[in-house]
Formats: sequence, structure tokens, C-alpha cells
Amino acid sequence: MGAGRFPSPRDSPGKRSTLQHLFDMDSRGSPLRSSGNSSSPLRRHHHQPSANEEILSMISACSVTFTFTDPSESPSQQDLKRLKLTQLLYLIKSSKRPLDDQTDVIPPLVSMLKLNIFRPLPPPSNFSFISDLPDDEELVSTASPLWPHLQIIYDILQRLIMKTNPKTLRDHVDRPFLCSFLCLLQSEDPRERERLKSIYHLIYSKFTSHRSFMRKSMSDVLLRYMYETERHCGIGEILEILGSIINGFTVPLKEEHKLFLIRVLLPLHRAKGTMMYHKQLSYCVSQFVQKEPALGGVVVRGILRYWPITNSQKEVLIIDELEELVEKIDPDQYRKLALPLCTKITRCFNSLNSQPLGTRCWKFSGHLCAHQVAERALYIWNNEQLVKMVSVAMDEVFPVVVEGLEKNLKWHWSPSVRQLTENVKQMFEEMDPALYAMCVQEMERWEAMGRREEARRKERWEMIESLAASRQPNHHQPFFQTPKYICV
Repeated sequence: MGAGRFPSPRDSPGKRSTLQHLFDMDSRGSPLRSSGNSSSPLRRHHHQPSANEEILSMISACSVTFTFTDPSESPSQQDLKRLKLTQLLYLIKSSKRPLDDQTDVIPPLVSMLKLNIFRPLPPPSNFSFISDLPDDEELVSTASPLWPHLQIIYDILQRLIMKTNPKTLRDHVDRPFLCSFLCLLQSEDPRERERLKSIYHLIYSKFTSHRSFMRKSMSDVLLRYMYETERHCGIGEILEILGSIINGFTVPLKEEHKLFLIRVLLPLHRAKGTMMYHKQLSYCVSQFVQKEPALGGVVVRGILRYWPITNSQKEVLIIDELEELVEKIDPDQYRKLALPLCTKITRCFNSLNSQPLGTRCWKFSGHLCAHQVAERALYIWNNEQLVKMVSVAMDEVFPVVVEGLEKNLKWHWSPSVRQLTENVKQMFEEMDPALYAMCVQEMERWEAMGRREEARRKERWEMIESLAASRQPNHHQPFFQTPKYICV
């Protein structure tokens, strides 16, 4: 009868301890009961506080900053911080639960990341923004001593943005955060700029509400670079981000995007440091023309407007860019663009800046420019689209081009340029022999008229000089004579 009753205090100590042990196991969740569901609520509740406490402890240890230039700093503490950062990155990567659920971890984690990332940058070095580099000098970059720690911190930030819902981070990744993040692109360490570029683009893709502000912020940086400082290491990275953004624009383009092309991208061609970011700039501009070929006329005229005058290396790069744009321009604009474009190209292949064969070529960012201005301008006539553009407006273009070709054959000092000019001349003669001959005759007539006018001008000057010599004043006669009569 007493087999089913609860144990009384008078029961034996052995039975009481056994039952108490079973009760405790049941209250905690028996292994037999929870073996089929290892993620039961009771089990999660038991283990979660310890995991969060471990992460918070690591975050607190990583909130100590080092300059890595102060000799009083402890190397062992720096190594310990790097170890804690590595462990924190591993925990975030291996965590099966999304970070959105860990609301007590995200605020201190973001604060730690801001504390380490947002820092005053060192003053720029003298060689960071050299626009006219010597022939044998590469663009020099400065390695940051903080990079071993910053690399892990950027990995944590990237993982946080990828694994967290943007609504959860909305109060942390705000406009001040984005402005401070964009300012870090002035860093002279190319490794840091590369990570900043990828994370900034990741934020742009996930935080749709910030896209307009981010585009405006990058536009402001470019405008300030052009019109105020002309000193910025990250212009190339900003243009890479913009190139990816422009690639995703829908057609037809918005008026805002067209104004950005006209007011920001095209004037970038005139800055002193164009050679440092011309590849990225050319890609951005070509994306606009590819999406709307009707913009080709605006782009070509804008580039011709900002044509370099004294920098032959920039001229070579812009000729390359124009050759790519010609293939994307709407054929309906060929007739309007043929004369200004061919006039500029003709002036270029009349340039006396030509690299003699066998001499050292200009080198920049690992690329060799085997052709200088004259050679590159002559090679552009191998482009079929440019030849097609000329064929649309032959009556306007032929007089300009023929005059330039004939001047090269007569007066250019470089044998290689004269040989290339002969090949281009042969191509134009095959296009329309009669028109070419007529242009040559017209050019000779104008040259004869110019020689006659020069001879007449010389005769007039000789006559003026002879008259001036015959009417020289007599130095023996006094310059001032006293009048005979003085009226009182």
C-alpha cells in the first residue's frame, strides 16, 4: 500500500538522494528526453548565456586600441588582442544562429569595430599624389602598421553585414557611419582601400535606403578632389564602386545620373592625377554610353573640351578612351562628331612628341606606352568605326585630315611617324582618290597664297623700315626752341 506514496523525510538517505538526483536531471532536461531534440528551449536557455558572455568578454578585450608606433605599448598585449580578434571572428563565422537574435551582442560589437576602424589617418607622404612620374619610377604605396589587426576587424565587419538583417543594423550603420567610412578611403595602404571598397559596395547593395545618400557622398568627394585639393588616394576605388553601380542602372537613365556624368565624371579628365584612375574613369563613362548610345555626343565633346595641352601621357590615354567610345556611339551622331573628333586626332598625329625606336618608353603603373602621341593618333585609323564615321562626312573631314597627312610627310622628324603617315595616306586615297587629289590641290593653292601674302608682308615691313631710317631726326638741332614772341 505504501509503494505508491512520495518519500517522507523519514525515508532512508540513499533513496532520498537517488530520487533528488532524478528530479534534478528531469528539471534540467534528461539526456534520454532531449537526445532526439538537441536544440530544445531548455537546453538553449542553459547554454546561451555562457556563449554570449564569452563573446562579450572578447569584445571588451578587443576594445583596447594601439598605435603600433608608440614604444611604450606592450607587444604581448598587441598579440593578445590579435588572438582575441581571431577567436571572435571564428565564433561569428561558426555561429549557427543568426546575429539578429543576439541583440545584446550587436551594440557592443559595432562600438568595438567603430573604435578600431575610425581613427585619424597619418599625414600624406610627399610621393602619394605625384602626377608626373619619372620614366623609371613606380607609384609608391605606404603600408599601415595597424594592418594585421585591421584585416581581422574588416573581416568581422563584413561578416556582420552579410549575416545580419539591415533592419537590425539600421541604427548603427547610419549616415555618420557612412561618411566616416568613406573618409577612410584616403588611406595610403592599398590593402585597406581594397577592403573598404568591397565593404562599402556591400553596404550599398544591402541598405537600399542609403543608396541615394551614398552616391551623393561619393560625388561630393570627387568634386572636392577636382576643385579644391587634388589630393586623394582612393579616387580609383571610388570610381570602381561607381562603375559597379552604374552597371546596374536601368534604362532609360534618370536625369540625376546624366547630370552626374556631365558635372562630375567628364571634368575628372582635366585633373592632374588623371593617370592614377583613368582606367576606372574610362569604364564608368563607357557604361553610360553603352546604356544610352545617344549620350556619345555629349561624352565625346566633353572629353575634347578637357583635352590635355602639355601632358603627352594623358593624351595617349584619352586617345585610347576615344577609340573605345567610337565603337559604342549611335551611328546617327557620326556626322556631327566626325569633324571635331578628326580635327583633334589630326592635331595629335602632327605632334612632335614621338618616341624614337630603341629608347626607353614611359612607364606608369606597370604599363608601357610603346607609342607616343603621334604614333597613337595614327594607329587609331585602324578602327573600322572611325573610318565609317569619316565616310559619312567626307567633304568636311578630308580637307583637315589630308592637310595633316601632307604636313607630316614633309616636316615630321620621326621616320616611323612618316612611315605610318604614308600608310594612312594610302588608305584615304583608296577611299576617294578624286577628293583626295582635290584636297591636295586646294592645300597647295592656300600654301601659295600664304607664301605670296608673306612676301607682301615682308616688302611692306622693308618699306616701313626704310622710311623710318630716312626720317630720323637731326640730333644737332635742339629739340626745344624758344618762341620769338611771348604774349604777356
